[in-house]
Amino acid sequence: MAETDRVELTVDAVAPGGHCVARVDGQVVFVRHALPGERVVAEVTEVHRGFVRADAVTVLEPSPDRVEPPCPYAKPGACGGCDLQHVAPAAQLAWKTAVVREQLVRLGGLTDVELDRLGVRVEALPGGLLGWRSRVRYAVDAADRAGLLKHRSHEVVPIDRCRIAHPAIQQLPVLTPTGARWPAAEAVETVASTGGDVTVTEIRDGVPAPVSGPTEVREVAAGRDWTLPASAFWQVHPAAADALSTAVLELLDPQPGEVAWDLYGGAGLFAAGLAARVGATGRVTLVEAAAQGVAAARENLADLPSVEVVSARVETALARRRITGPVDVVVLDPPRSGAGAPVVRALAAAGPRAVAYVACDPAAFARDVRTFADLGWRLAALRGFDLFPMTQHVEQVGLLLPPDAR
Repeated sequence: MAETDRVELTVDAVAPGGHCVARVDGQVVFVRHALPGERVVAEVTEVHRGFVRADAVTVLEPSPDRVEPPCPYAKPGACGGCDLQHVAPAAQLAWKTAVVREQLVRLGGLTDVELDRLGVRVEALPGGLLGWRSRVRYAVDAADRAGLLKHRSHEVVPIDRCRIAHPAIQQLPVLTPTGARWPAAEAVETVASTGGDVTVTEIRDGVPAPVSGPTEVREVAAGRDWTLPASAFWQVHPAAADALSTAVLELLDPQPGEVAWDLYGGAGLFAAGLAARVGATGRVTLVEAAAQGVAAARENLADLPSVEVVSARVETALARRRITGPVDVVVLDPPRSGAGAPVVRALAAAGPRAVAYVACDPAAFARDVRTFADLGWRLAALRGFDLFPMTQHVEQVGLLLPPDAR
């Protein structure tokens, strides 16, 4: 098969990355805009050794889980931001659950029986599938128009509005229908915070340049107010911070007087919850490498004397003993690439009674679960959250326990 070839095929199971798997004459085809069981005509978009990628351009036999996408740009050749707009709401949760399970079996070494015992499923957050995204970064094309990127491409698709964006972002005069042009920008970042702030920032040669709204925004989560730069990291779903913080604390159950680590701690969401639980006789150490995150953590947690903020890469802090055990509980919230074997081994050696792993990539999480398992640890609980409706992304919070834990 070559690019732009069209082939009729029957779609098989879901796969990571918003695709489904199909096979044609022994060739593996990863198909977007399709559903398991459908008969489609797919157009090849990429050819690789061992597999090809394709878009379902005509649906011959639709799945009962297929719906009409609410966004006119969620289709082959258009915006690549939403992977699952053609999938019914309940089927989106089932899709993500299937991906989580498949990765834990294939990469994590778990069995279907173990996953059934864990009751693996992905939970919806309040607010529905549209109008939730509180941070949107628009790319700028050669005609100075802001838009969103095609799937696996740097090509910008001009749009009238993004349907999953927060309503306040949809109303901003950023996009072409309002006449907006961005001759000096490579990107435009927009924020609608849970505290009610709305901002627009140009990115010029990688440097933020404020356009409108405050340069710092207020977020409300975990019973606290947070202040951080508009360009700093914060969860993009308004309900995400509370959902994750609650899940972490429920799984770890920190006790008064315990020592806790919050690794890759950002502005300190989990550290704040840990500090409230371990109390004045306990201690919390937050480790973060990004300068914005470190500054935000120090500002927002200044009222919590039991919290220490360490500015360092987690790998460096562990290897060079910037932080040392004993430690009782750990929150591990690494980037999409995962924590990696050196960090996992260092954590196991520190001897905590429990680790809560917050994961945004099922494959990276599964690989780290396998490393924990090789050290005798087990995945004792797992919750999945649909923090990114209409997309293929899913968040997980897992509880890992050492060999001597009951």
